[in-house]
Amino acid sequence: MTEARDTQNGESPDVEVVQESPSSEKHVILARQVFPDQLPVVPLDERPLFPRMTVPMLIDRPPLKEMLLSLARSSSRTKLVGLVLKREADRESGDPAGRAGLHSVGVIAEILRLAQASEEGGVQVLLAALDRFRIRDVTRRQPTLLARVEYLYETEMTDNPELKAYSISVIQSIKELIQLNPLHKEELSLFMQHSSLNDPGRLADIAAALTTADGAELQEVLETLSIRARLKKVLYLLKKEIDISKLQVKISKQIEEKLSQQQRRFFLREQLKAIKKELGLEKEGKEAEIERFEKRVADLDMPEEAAARVNEELDKLRLIEPASPEFTVTRNYLDWLTSLPWGVMTTDNYDLRRATRILNSDHYGLDDIKDRILEFLSVGALKGSISGSILCFVGPPGVGKTSLGRSIARAIGRNFYRFSVGGIRDEAEIKGHRRTYIGALPGKFLQAVKTAGSANPVIMLDEIDKVGASYHGDPASALLEVLDPEQNRDFLDHYLDVRFDLSNVFFICTANQLDTIPWALLDRMEVIKLAGYIMQEKLQIARRHLVPRQLREHGVDRKRILLTSAALREIIEGYAREPGVRGLENHIKKVVRKTVKQLVEAGDPAPERVRIEPADIADLLGKRVFSDEPFLKKARPGVVMGLAWTRLGGDVMYVEAARVDTGKAGFKQTGQLGKVMVESSEIAYTYVRSFLDRDPAVRKFFLDNFIHLHVPAGATPKDGPSAGVTMACALYSLARGVPVRRRVAMTGELTLAGRIMPVGGIKEKTIAAKRAKVRELVFPAENRKDFEELPERVRKGLVPHYVDTFADVVAHCFRRRVRSETGSAG
Repeated sequence: MTEARDTQNGESPDVEVVQESPSSEKHVILARQVFPDQLPVVPLDERPLFPRMTVPMLIDRPPLKEMLLSLARSSSRTKLVGLVLKREADRESGDPAGRAGLHSVGVIAEILRLAQASEEGGVQVLLAALDRFRIRDVTRRQPTLLARVEYLYETEMTDNPELKAYSISVIQSIKELIQLNPLHKEELSLFMQHSSLNDPGRLADIAAALTTADGAELQEVLETLSIRARLKKVLYLLKKEIDISKLQVKISKQIEEKLSQQQRRFFLREQLKAIKKELGLEKEGKEAEIERFEKRVADLDMPEEAAARVNEELDKLRLIEPASPEFTVTRNYLDWLTSLPWGVMTTDNYDLRRATRILNSDHYGLDDIKDRILEFLSVGALKGSISGSILCFVGPPGVGKTSLGRSIARAIGRNFYRFSVGGIRDEAEIKGHRRTYIGALPGKFLQAVKTAGSANPVIMLDEIDKVGASYHGDPASALLEVLDPEQNRDFLDHYLDVRFDLSNVFFICTANQLDTIPWALLDRMEVIKLAGYIMQEKLQIARRHLVPRQLREHGVDRKRILLTSAALREIIEGYAREPGVRGLENHIKKVVRKTVKQLVEAGDPAPERVRIEPADIADLLGKRVFSDEPFLKKARPGVVMGLAWTRLGGDVMYVEAARVDTGKAGFKQTGQLGKVMVESSEIAYTYVRSFLDRDPAVRKFFLDNFIHLHVPAGATPKDGPSAGVTMACALYSLARGVPVRRRVAMTGELTLAGRIMPVGGIKEKTIAAKRAKVRELVFPAENRKDFEELPERVRKGLVPHYVDTFADVVAHCFRRRVRSETGSAG
């Protein structure tokens, strides 16, 4: 480089060295200003540093920290390092610096001050950038970079008028930028004091550092040695920065204007309040709130505990400023406390004739359920109240559980409120949140009482069999207090924290099944089961309620569309065989909607009356969903119709038995059977073999054939203790080669001794058999009373056979009477 290359390790900083510049001119410089050929390199992450700038840095990477500390402890008078920006990972370069992950141009900097807070912490270092350099080669990569460099000097162009013009433009742009964003005002003032237009290179570097441009753009300025080109690039960066600052100022001005408008409105509102207060036109907000609460309390018959709490909270409210958050909490609490209907009761109406008329007008059929409800109201009329009563309607969807509750409330003249507890997993939904939580509210029951407006409403809890539990608590356990007549007179909500009497509330619950209701909760309720509707009942419900309602909701005059009874019967039998009527109503809705579309498309202002016949149903609803089973048309050995109970009501199912000649005995079951049904099938197989053991041909049949028993459909899980008779009949029919008589269905459980055990769900199974057009039913003898208690319209057209033993079943089910087959178990 120069004659004084080694003077960094020399004696005196005042030794003069002659150095030749690229213009072959000679300059006299101090030895401390002579730079070495090799420099330790400190990589920069985000922005490069420009010459003649002083910046503090925090170095926390251990290799760099050790290098700086070692350099600070050295005997050299000047401690120099190279500062180079890292190259972006997706950009590669073939030069030595690029292979090291760095840009090729950086600045040499002198360490002015270095301090280390602790051994584990980073190093605070103050660096003064001096000049540019270019990396020629990387001589060491580990533990820190050491590079051979060449220094880049600027030529003096002070008398160039073009550069002077560029410099003036840069200064004007900087002044405009500082007016928009005074962030660098102090730094620019310091620069203007120590520089002039005669130093355009420094001006360009300082101007570039003032911008918020990214590292790549600043590195491009750093690598530009031509002062003219550098000023052009800096001027472009300044113009872009000015545009960004103008946009920022515009956004800030808009926000300030909006805030000013809000402040202005606030001051005007406060002045208006003061004026109204002086004129006596309006009271202060807090006083008005207190007066409103006091007026509410005067109209309520509150118990002593609640009245004392209200007075206590009112005194507290008087001492709190309206701007305090506690004011809102206390006001909301008082609002809830004084909004509840303390002592507000509606008068009950126990007129049984009126109740009968309302129940009959709202519901067709369900005579046994209506009788139970009227008995319940009769007790209330004699007793004078029905407080502490809890009913639970259990049945499949769409049978009218919710509407029955609404009819009961209308019959006795009480307010009605319904909410669903299905899926509730938080105990606070029942007993409320504590007031310490933000957004706390009372539980569902006090909300219901407040909405109903009386302390003795009818509250319906839908889907009580679907209450869940989680880490928030068990809502079913919380319901025990609410639904217990001995406890709910002192019901304590967590939010209200004052006891409220729920004993006057008439609770009605609904469920699809009883299995998932906790026994302790079920013990507090009187269960009334709704089995479902037969075809005749559905027909009457559709004619009286569903069709008129759908015509009304679709804006159609009843004289415009006539849905005949035969068409309704086709819909019921072919598309809506479920126990309830919700599916039936949906199909009627679809028929009406499609017919209305045809009327609108016809465009006739006075069209003729549209009459919908059974032949039109397929065009309106598509292919039939339900059809007569093929086995009903042609009986086959080994196939028997059974009756089953499901959560959605009764249903018919077929049991199929087939044999495979394998030369040895065997037995298997399929159809996703549960443990109980598997055991029933094994009992049936064992008993039938024993029952027919005296017949050599049948004995040989079981010894030489593998028997397969299947219960369709295979995708539906099945279990229950009422399929033993059906399975035994299927095996008997297969072994004898004799089909069961047509239109016969059966239910019952079989023991190894051949006795027929009673089963449940007789009503649901009977309704299912009637839907499937069964003519004869085989029931256990002990279920005779259950069948005879059914309404006449349900029993009509059905012939029951009551059996005690399997021999009785054989006598009733097969075409020819079998001779006395009373094997060892008979």
